Amino acid sequence: MTPFRPVDGTLHAEDVALTAIAARFGTPCYVYSRAALEARYRQYADAFAGTPHLVCYAMKANSNLAVLDVFARLGCGFDIVSGGELARVLAAGGDPAKVVFSGVGKTESEMEAALAARILCFNVESAAELAVLNAVAGRLGTTAPVSFRVNPDVDPRTHPYIATGLKESKFGVAFDDAPALYRHAATLPHVAVRGIDCHIGSQITDLPAYAEATARMLELVDGLEADGIRLDHVDLGGGIGIRYRDEVTIDPRDYARVVRGQFRDRPHKLLFEPGRFLVGDAGVLLTRVLYLKPGDGHHFAIVDAAMNDLIRPALYDAWHAVDAVRPRAGAARHWQIVGPICESGDFLARDRELVLAPGDLLAVRGAGAYGFAMSSNYNSRPRACEVMVDGARAHLIRPRETLADLFAHETRLP
Repeated sequence: MTPFRPVDGTLHAEDVALTAIAARFGTPCYVYSRAALEARYRQYADAFAGTPHLVCYAMKANSNLAVLDVFARLGCGFDIVSGGELARVLAAGGDPAKVVFSGVGKTESEMEAALAARILCFNVESAAELAVLNAVAGRLGTTAPVSFRVNPDVDPRTHPYIATGLKESKFGVAFDDAPALYRHAATLPHVAVRGIDCHIGSQITDLPAYAEATARMLELVDGLEADGIRLDHVDLGGGIGIRYRDEVTIDPRDYARVVRGQFRDRPHKLLFEPGRFLVGDAGVLLTRVLYLKPGDGHHFAIVDAAMNDLIRPALYDAWHAVDAVRPRAGAARHWQIVGPICESGDFLARDRELVLAPGDLLAVRGAGAYGFAMSSNYNSRPRACEVMVDGARAHLIRPRETLADLFAHETRLP
């Protein structure tokens, strides 16, 4: 579906004009489409219909309670990487029995909270973590369900900051070390081996990389079962990319055909951890042009959103489409879309051909993933508000921070 489309010359989110949202809630503002979230989840889940599976939303992409609530109502599971994310899942009505806990640095208190909530599985990422988890579970008189996140050393051909499956990555355990770790885990009194997990990266558009990683995992599964270690599930991670510019993306149905072909009649339940795929295209960042600053070499459009609101362009040199909410006629220029932050790296987009005037509204596309979730208060800027559109209704799901909010938890010296 296309959740953001022009109606009578004005860009809408579902049935609500973005101009109306800006007038009501101000800018900068993140705007999400509930229909788009639901459609993306169903697209992924339906691709694996008839195969035992669980989709666990990688909530680091966007952890707003309303977003989690939408997925929880659909029966979605959740992939978490912190105790704070677990608390958010529970607050949003998510089922802890559908939660997998990833991450290389789980603390004892986070383990305790996850054990108390009776989550589905811990994705263990080191031998040291396994030892601590076994001790924590023993202290609580319970058993921790575990899988190992195994590093298959597969190149996902994506940005190096979000490639997680190579052998030099901090994530997971080495492929060659995994059999011994599984055998050791099987001897521990407070650990129950349940599955195996891998995740090779994010914004992946190369289907053969998934096929290679899956083949490596199945090779390991067969070796473990030959050792008498039977697994309930195989977690293949997430990472399917979205189209920001001109990427040729992966259709979940094609991915499902590849996976089914590799698993054939194996009894394992399949787990998946999509994040960006479910939420990326479901959101835009709405921003207003403050000033135009033409120059000999570059023309700058200074907007009220900045790198503290959307850091992906500055951090990854990421490309986001930028559309005028109400396009105007005239001679277009190539604009550098920049914010008010005191950094030369504060830009949202470079060299965009637009016809602009002060006061115009712009929609930065593909902002539903790693937008607000990575935002900050740099330069003491209050974070943007978030709005969820549901048909003809717009719900404020996070109010804009106030100046008082910036230092509400700080104190002066006595």
